Amino acid sequence: MQRRLLDTRTLFLLAALIPVAFAACSEAGTKVIRPNILFIAIDDLNDWVEPLGGHPQVHTPHISRLASRGTTFTNAHTQAPLCNPSRTSLMLGLRPSTTGIYGLRPWLRDVEELSGRVTLPQHLGQHGYRTLSAGKIYHGRYGREGGEFDVLGPRTEVGARPPQKLVTTPQNHPLMDWGLFPHRDEDKGDWKVAHWAVEQLEGGMPEPFFLSAGFFLPHVPCYATQKWFDLYPESGTQLPPMRADDRGDTPHFSWFLHWKLPEPRLRFLQESDQWTNLVRSYLASISFVDSLIGWLLDTLDGSPYADNTIVVLWSDHGWHLGEKLITGKNTLWDRSTRVPLIFAGPGVTQGVVSNRPAELLDIYPTLTELAGLPPKEDLEGHSLVPQLKDPEAPREWPAVTTHNRNNHGVRTEGWRYIRYADGSEELYDMRNDPNEWTTLAGEPAHAARIEELRSWLPSRNVKPAPGSAVRVLTYENGQANWEGEDILPGQPIPEI
Repeated sequence: MQRRLLDTRTLFLLAALIPVAFAACSEAGTKVIRPNILFIAIDDLNDWVEPLGGHPQVHTPHISRLASRGTTFTNAHTQAPLCNPSRTSLMLGLRPSTTGIYGLRPWLRDVEELSGRVTLPQHLGQHGYRTLSAGKIYHGRYGREGGEFDVLGPRTEVGARPPQKLVTTPQNHPLMDWGLFPHRDEDKGDWKVAHWAVEQLEGGMPEPFFLSAGFFLPHVPCYATQKWFDLYPESGTQLPPMRADDRGDTPHFSWFLHWKLPEPRLRFLQESDQWTNLVRSYLASISFVDSLIGWLLDTLDGSPYADNTIVVLWSDHGWHLGEKLITGKNTLWDRSTRVPLIFAGPGVTQGVVSNRPAELLDIYPTLTELAGLPPKEDLEGHSLVPQLKDPEAPREWPAVTTHNRNNHGVRTEGWRYIRYADGSEELYDMRNDPNEWTTLAGEPAHAARIEELRSWLPSRNVKPAPGSAVRVLTYENGQANWEGEDILPGQPIPEI
């Protein structure tokens, strides 16, 4: 009787294992179909796109079309408000406070601790993806050698430029220029990037592929042709909200972060009558890039890849156009940190928005999961797939932005907290004060909230990586230093 019972159990176990074994054999003998990825990067684009509502007059119908077929993160933020550290963080899946890359140099492969790290395109390539890239994905010319991609298209370039600068700015940096001048859109660097990407989609590619296209505009110099300026008549263009006393309650250290940068102050724009021109140039450049995105989407829709391609659109950081009395990036406020982030394609809910905090750092683990690849355990971001399935899905983590060592901003759904390297702080109620005009950091009623937000500050804050230069500010023993040049204690804060 006992032996008969054992035989029955053995037969039951074997019966249960047969389908599993069959499935394993079937999987081994069947090619896994993974989604393609179209990876669209836009340089220096803040929240002035229709899905985010950052400017009431902006025309971005094609970005809106992408949003209608995917999930838009309305509270997405960069990890660094500067090109190289932001893109390094995204592609490595590590925070700037971990990589030590805070400025426009060095290239990540020149840092010993990072030389062997597997980037997002390399990770996909190791799992059968063919990786292609054109334009600005890494900063400048970084990433165009050393096996980051299988195929390279046109590099980043401005393209058509006037014979001399249109605007004479205080430092007269060659990039600090904007405006209208006669030229062909086809001669712009971004048009060439889009044309190359379209050719890849039309010419047929082995699947799965990771096709990345990085657009330079609306980065300065932001030049546009008449057709794009016509969308924004001079007499009716709205300037961003500004308060003349806005910086009266911000810590002095926030001024240091914008010292010695080539971007002109709002005072210059007002006195030289250039504020409206800059806003129109920026808006016109956004609409031009939007048209290129429409070209890519139209081509994808007409290709064999239409139903099996994930599209992700992102910007590396935002840009001020007078808010906080400055132009440019390099701040820890929303205008500099908030960016477009849109996913569409298989596995993504269509036509919804998620207000949960999201980070560019999350793109790496999100695409890994959407592609059905094994998760990488050494990434510091977190997959957004739960929110791509349900935009209201809870999310534990806020978004954290770092600008130079030991300066961090923490963004939740309702609050922004900033702590600078000298210990000074800011706190903003983003629901009631979206322009961040009044800091609440010194009010006892918010002490507990600040303590909770402090808990999200990175515990690791490594020194700038060897070779760091350009816009790297350090603060040691009560003294701030730019690229080794002392800012002497008691030296007057520069006029803004």
